[in-house]
Amino acid sequence: MRGDVHDPDLNRLSITVGEVRTSPDLRVATAYVLPLGGQGQEDVLKLLARNKGELRRMVSKKLALKFAPDLRFQLDETFDRMDDTRRMLDQDAVRRDLDE
Repeated sequence: MRGDVHDPDLNRLSITVGEVRTSPDLRVATAYVLPLGGQGQEDVLKLLARNKGELRRMVSKKLALKFAPDLRFQLDETFDRMDDTRRMLDQDAVRRDLDE
């Protein structure tokens, strides 16, 4: 979708969509996003929210659904959780437990 949105502020950013979760009735889609490099996370969320209507129209053209889902955007914290897990596993006490 790069370059398809008419907002130049949004087009200049590289945003990774790590996951999209939908409600059971497919009326709500939550996209978990992260800007490349991890900088300006709150700005990215604001820009996506500002362009939500246009993004929703674009998504609805690609999907064969009765209703276009309401789009919601949240920061993707997967990498943070992976780092936390890695740090926990690197602790001496945890290593000893794992080696036993």
